[in-house]
Amino acid sequence: MKEKLHPKWFSEANVVCACGNTWKTGATIPEIRTDICSACHPFYTGEQRIVDTEGQVDRFLKKLQQRTNRVAERQARIEAKAAPTNPSMADLGLDKRTINLLKAVEIEDANGLMAKLGEGGDQSILDIEGIGRQSLINIKKALRTAGFEIPTTDAE
Repeated sequence: MKEKLHPKWFSEANVVCACGNTWKTGATIPEIRTDICSACHPFYTGEQRIVDTEGQVDRFLKKLQQRTNRVAERQARIEAKAAPTNPSMADLGLDKRTINLLKAVEIEDANGLMAKLGEGGDQSILDIEGIGRQSLINIKKALRTAGFEIPTTDAE
């Protein structure tokens, strides 16, 4: 065996924890310093204590809060898109002639159109004087684009 190959062994090395606990062990250095031991570790003590080195926990909590805020904002945008509002006829993009014909029968907005479609389906709209198939198609397309769910009929 080679001479002077192994490091010097200290059979009575002193271990010092940051909590103040000390004990003896065998090591290759005379003194060992540690941040946490079995006397102060939360697993052994049963109390929760966060050992924060250089603010890592605070940075993590800040990132977690930012992510929670982004998720909440995204969810609010999705809900705002999903819930159809009550756009006016002009907002639906209908032509002036169709708008005037619908106003003549007291249909002022998209909810009025949906109520009329719910009453008697396509025929209730076609019964309005001056509204034909092409106008009905344009009305339904505009309602779908605005996010409304058009009830289907057997004729479609």
